[in-house]
Amino acid sequence: MKTITEFPRKVVEFPDMGIVMPDGCRLSARVWMPEDAGDDPVPAILEHLPYRKRDGTIFRDQLTHPYFAGHGYASIRVDMRGNGDSEGLMDDEYSEQELQDACDVIAWAAAQPWCNGNVGMMGISWGGFNCLQVAAKQPPALKAVISLCSTVDRYADDIHYKGGCLLIENFGWASTMLSFSSRPPDPLIAGDNRWRDLWLTRLENQSFLAPLWLKHQHRDAYWKRGSICEDFSAIHAAVLSIGGWHDGYRNTISHLVTNIEAPVKGIVGPWIHKYPHYAGPRPAIGFLQEALRWWDHWLKGAETGVENDPAYRAYVMDSVRPARWHPERPGRWVAETEWPSPTIKSQTIDLLPKGSRPAIVASPQNCGLAGGEYFPFTFGPELPGDQRPDDALSVFFDQPLLTEPIDIVGAPVVEVTFSSDRPQANIAIRLCDVHPDGASELISYGVLNLTHRASHEFPRALVPGETASARVVLDQCAYRVPAGHRLRIAVSNAYWPVIWPSPQPVQLALSAATLALPLRPLATGDETTFAEPEGATPWATEMVRPASSERHVDRDEKTGIVTLSISDDFGEVRDLDHGLVNGSIARETWAIHPDDPLSASGKTHWTQTLSRNEWSVRTETWAEMRSDAENFILSARIEAYEGEKIVFERNFEEKIPRALV
Repeated sequence: MKTITEFPRKVVEFPDMGIVMPDGCRLSARVWMPEDAGDDPVPAILEHLPYRKRDGTIFRDQLTHPYFAGHGYASIRVDMRGNGDSEGLMDDEYSEQELQDACDVIAWAAAQPWCNGNVGMMGISWGGFNCLQVAAKQPPALKAVISLCSTVDRYADDIHYKGGCLLIENFGWASTMLSFSSRPPDPLIAGDNRWRDLWLTRLENQSFLAPLWLKHQHRDAYWKRGSICEDFSAIHAAVLSIGGWHDGYRNTISHLVTNIEAPVKGIVGPWIHKYPHYAGPRPAIGFLQEALRWWDHWLKGAETGVENDPAYRAYVMDSVRPARWHPERPGRWVAETEWPSPTIKSQTIDLLPKGSRPAIVASPQNCGLAGGEYFPFTFGPELPGDQRPDDALSVFFDQPLLTEPIDIVGAPVVEVTFSSDRPQANIAIRLCDVHPDGASELISYGVLNLTHRASHEFPRALVPGETASARVVLDQCAYRVPAGHRLRIAVSNAYWPVIWPSPQPVQLALSAATLALPLRPLATGDETTFAEPEGATPWATEMVRPASSERHVDRDEKTGIVTLSISDDFGEVRDLDHGLVNGSIARETWAIHPDDPLSASGKTHWTQTLSRNEWSVRTETWAEMRSDAENFILSARIEAYEGEKIVFERNFEEKIPRALV
């Protein structure tokens, strides 16, 4: 990445600009703007997050927000209430209070003498979600949005449920937020006599969100609120949607470009869950330059040509050897002037010949361990590996060797006719690229709780032995399969630890299965290009402890239990400006017996540390999830320390009935 140190306008930073909400709650904002903005007002750009501007998102903030400010914007990074250096309490993600606070910050910014009255909102992940949801509320000053790694459907395409299956990330993310939100404000911001009171109040009111999310196992009103797919027409601001093929939110770009009536464009690269000016796998792109084109047009009225950009730009990845991490994905950029594209045709492939005997799917419960992380995040061994171990535990349908390469661009769909021996069953379908030597690379996958075959809102139990049909939509993808390779469609009824297992072992009998494969005419080279990445001066730090990442799969030969153990030490660093030292370690174990779905368990343990000179705090959080045939059983614990003295402890325990999950 090229570091830019000289900008068209000189930048001034305000590290703690207090923004008082109508109810009196003070939100802490870090603001960058041109030094002369008071004389020459500029548009504002808002990023509104719970992830702590002081020590959480500071790495990416330093690259991004001063860059925008140097090009004529007031760039505002707000700690949401109840997080970081802000006052108040947070009780859930995307609450009405959170969204209203963002609307109030937008109104506040638009009214400042240094603002020209036009505001944009941006963000990745949580910030990508809430900027779309805020746009749907239509605050008058909000003219444009850049949403990265986000979703349009909080139930069907988030970290909670997928295809009506319970994602393991539902518990994993609740455990993460329990740890994240346990940290105090910085005494240099909150005050030496006040930070501790704010911290203890925060801890006393902290929620463990997994039980709340598990109380809504179907697509009810809880999930509909904030799902912009309920009314795409509510968004009037111009939307630039960006995502990555190695991210969990790869479908959103297509959904937005297909459905939004406001101006909208989409870009999908080969990336994990990161901003694309520093993301991996490479190639990264000049995201900040692309963002400036968007902001300059919609917030300043400049003729940048963004309205004439292709509707959908996607990176078609070449076939590579399976690996848990790829520093680079060779391929090419393609561009579609409209999306869905009339150039993409669906090829139908019958996987089961008519008149053949049913294919019996009865996967061991540990099928899925080659699938990788739902959200690869650490530039480490989190991507899907060689799929052969999972293929061996699945029923798979190999296609003939390709005599010519093909470009798969879009969402593959598999229609199945089946019967089940249980009233609840899951199905997981993977599309793989099989190399000449047998190595199997994951292209895309989809999962479906078969009781949700007709509706996520009103699921119906299966009648054992009765024939039914279902449509499984795999994730969007853009992938070139070369000549001499073959396609494999692998079907299982377990996918651990991506989805929680059914309460009983299941046997599915597939009597018919048809793949609809979206094929695009073969791209001969890049059809669009991007500038090389740029950024402002990086965050200045001193490493105290290096980061490291480990993953192990172990089988206990005595008990048969298979355990995935994960340790992500995010290291510890000292900020060379204000001296704060922050560190974080996450540990997870996911265990299951191949023959027993009720043996499934997940455990997490997070450590957070903050210190400066003689001041130090630490929080430890633990959580555990298991289930019996009727209930999900959850527990968690927080411990908070000043130095080595424990100052707070709390336990959470809850049992939630299963509802066809």
